Amino acid sequence: MNFSYFLAKRIYNDKGDRRTVSRPAIHIATLGVAIGLAVMIITVAVVLGFKHTIRDKVIGFGSHIQVANFLAMQSTDSYPVCIDDSLLNAYAHIPGISHAQRYSTAQGILKTDNDFLGIAFKGVGEEYDWTFIKENMVDGEIPQFSSKKSTNKLLVSTNTASTLKIKVGDAIFGYFINDKGVRARKFTVAGIFETNMSQFDNSLCFTDMYTSSKVNNWEPGQCSGAELTVKDFNTLETTAQNVVEKVNRNTDKYGDVFTSQTIYEAYPQIFSWLSLLDINVWIILVLMICVAGFTMISGLLIIILERTQMIGTLKALGARNSSIRHTFLWFAVFVIGRGILFGDLFAMLVICLQKFTGIISLDPATYYVSEAPVEINLIAFAVLNVVTLVVSILVLVAPSYLVSHISPAKSMRYE
Repeated sequence: MNFSYFLAKRIYNDKGDRRTVSRPAIHIATLGVAIGLAVMIITVAVVLGFKHTIRDKVIGFGSHIQVANFLAMQSTDSYPVCIDDSLLNAYAHIPGISHAQRYSTAQGILKTDNDFLGIAFKGVGEEYDWTFIKENMVDGEIPQFSSKKSTNKLLVSTNTASTLKIKVGDAIFGYFINDKGVRARKFTVAGIFETNMSQFDNSLCFTDMYTSSKVNNWEPGQCSGAELTVKDFNTLETTAQNVVEKVNRNTDKYGDVFTSQTIYEAYPQIFSWLSLLDINVWIILVLMICVAGFTMISGLLIIILERTQMIGTLKALGARNSSIRHTFLWFAVFVIGRGILFGDLFAMLVICLQKFTGIISLDPATYYVSEAPVEINLIAFAVLNVVTLVVSILVLVAPSYLVSHISPAKSMRYE
């Protein structure tokens, strides 16, 4: 067995004199590493959970990639493109794309006897993926919306239902203004959803694509565009480039030009805001690693000073400075390893408690979620463990050279 490792293990397991300060110093150093690592893991889990939860909500409303009229992408006005079944199928077979669906948006007003609300009617067809909305339904059901006929059904958010004081089964009128005047449609509220994304909940409802295209006076086959879902979000940029090559600058039978954009380009403010969280994470990680490092330096210096007589004896017996330094570095590894273990256990306990009980709640109006989201990413946690261990040991290399300045003759008289 390596001499330095064996001696470090004996020192670590030695309970020593209860009146000395080395044992409390070891406990404090262990606690410093544990707290620092636990804070880092919990921070990363919360930030990853928050970013991915918000990202998935935005994607739930707009998918990963949007294909639309070039003019519509450049202005707030609505311009249609013609996407028939064969073209939609071609989009679905672009490398990296798993699903394609059409949509048609019309601006209008929902009106009851006592109130009214300006809102965007998002018309969808049979191929629409309802996975996200199903997860956020609070009442009623999702109708079988169609691109070929009108069901006169409406899917609204809780915010809209609360503002207009409507519920499932209620009748409500929609008014649409265009070049040909005002058009009215009578709808029945079929379901109510709640995503806590006020940007969408306050301004969007779902209906038939047939209805929204009709009130826009568009030709058969015309719609606002298509939404494409990628197979792997990590390959979004590559897949988006495939879409650009297949779609952009092509024209439909009416001469309208196609273009595309990713979800990042469609909602830059949201994703810029989420990217700012990364800066906060790095600040916390650096601070916590510094805390762990400083507590370890203090603990190691105390141990070296209390073991001065032992160091002198080892030197008198012929031990080299490097061997003694390695002994105390191995000792530090034992302390750091124990702190890492406790930090991991505490962090996982907190994360699992939040994940399965949602004990920490948030204001949905501010944070877009009703409880603090957490994500268990074992790779990220393992990296934090390794970085904590490596950095903590590296910062101890310089203090370990203190043993080189200890004289064997003088250390024999050290108390």
